[in-house]
Amino acid sequence: MSARKAIGPISKERMYDIIRSPVITEKSTLITQFNQVTFRVPMDATKPEIKQAVEGLFEVNVTGVNTLIQKGKTKRFRGIKGRRSDTKKAIVTLAEGQQIDVSTGV
Repeated sequence: MSARKAIGPISKERMYDIIRSPVITEKSTLITQFNQVTFRVPMDATKPEIKQAVEGLFEVNVTGVNTLIQKGKTKRFRGIKGRRSDTKKAIVTLAEGQQIDVSTGV
């Protein structure tokens, strides 16, 4: 088993690279009542990096980060098989009383 490495502060550029876009779906809108916001993130982003990026860009306190990898679907276009790429999402839980308005830009 590998030992965990302490993560140092990340740059502003990396913060903008990590938080690609908010996920605006019916399900992600429903979880906002539980102080949670969903973002698309790169596949190599770690939970501590995502936490630092959200706290740095939106100036809020993050209590937890859950991540998931959504596998790409196989699709057909004019009989040719193709595949959408895999995506990673991060569900960020904010501290009580904090909120992020995803309709405005960063």
